[in-house]
Amino acid sequence: MQALLAAMAAQTLVAASINPPLVSNASPPLQSHFKGASVRVPRKAFSFSPAARALTIVAETKKAVAVLKGNSPVEGVVNLVQEENSPTTVKVRVTGLTPGKHGFHLHEFGDTTNGCISTGSHYNPKSLTHGAPEDQIRHAGDLGNIVAGSDGIAEATIVDNQIPLTGPNSVVGRAFVVHELEDDLGKGGHELSLTTGNAGGRLACGVVGLTPN
Repeated sequence: MQALLAAMAAQTLVAASINPPLVSNASPPLQSHFKGASVRVPRKAFSFSPAARALTIVAETKKAVAVLKGNSPVEGVVNLVQEENSPTTVKVRVTGLTPGKHGFHLHEFGDTTNGCISTGSHYNPKSLTHGAPEDQIRHAGDLGNIVAGSDGIAEATIVDNQIPLTGPNSVVGRAFVVHELEDDLGKGGHELSLTTGNAGGRLACGVVGLTPN
């Protein structure tokens, strides 16, 4: 009996030496911790706004007017319109004229303290000689002739790129003048042809001023 117990004890020791108990040396699982107040992020913080609308650029339009008066029955109104970087459109209506052609110019100054005489010479920022509106060599203020009918009324529409309403050569503050005679457009051979077009006296004038758009 004792021999049997001794044999069983020996088998137990052998099994223990062959299969030692499993011992885990693994570190405990990592855990994250946050200390302090919690932060709640609103949903709108991550929302995306709709696509921006396409940008539309509208050209700026300038308008101006000159009221023509003088020491004669001649009077009239000149309306000017210019869209940005475009020629200026001039609409003229003058009454009280003798039938036929009359020189129509933009003069240098908007000074009428001494009547139309004090408006100075034709507006001429490039210091050129007098010419026709379509000529390359001309005063900026050379706008040719307006033609009065038998009723003494002259109406005209002029489109010109040398009389802007903005920029360094703006005509705002200068004056339109209607003349007594026909402008010879610098081609008449008269001693005044290359300065005034030999257009005679000044019947009416008006200073250019901006108007609401």
